[in-house]
Amino acid sequence: MEIVIKMKTEDYQKVRELLLKDDTVSRASIVFKDVKEFGDEEGYYCYVSGLEEQCKKALELIKDEEGNMLAEEVEGEKKEKIIDKIKEEGDKADEAFGGIFG
Repeated sequence: MEIVIKMKTEDYQKVRELLLKDDTVSRASIVFKDVKEFGDEEGYYCYVSGLEEQCKKALELIKDEEGNMLAEEVEGEKKEKIIDKIKEEGDKADEAFGGIFG
């Protein structure tokens, strides 16, 4: 399962800590990207790829004590574009790394 969440710059550190400190979610693949790389104004995207349990828990963790969302889930075509770009960057990095140790 794959999800993308978008957070404001001021919430980035808190969301990052919540996701990376959780035993379940931290075992998933988690990538943070500045939204400017995707042509947006301000904030960060977080791409989570893992088991359904890990992705659902990530969405639960982005709620604060009052139930307010610290980040929002990105869906639809925008989500697919973000995932494709992140995977493309990962593939390029893998190719470069393979060239070094080929």
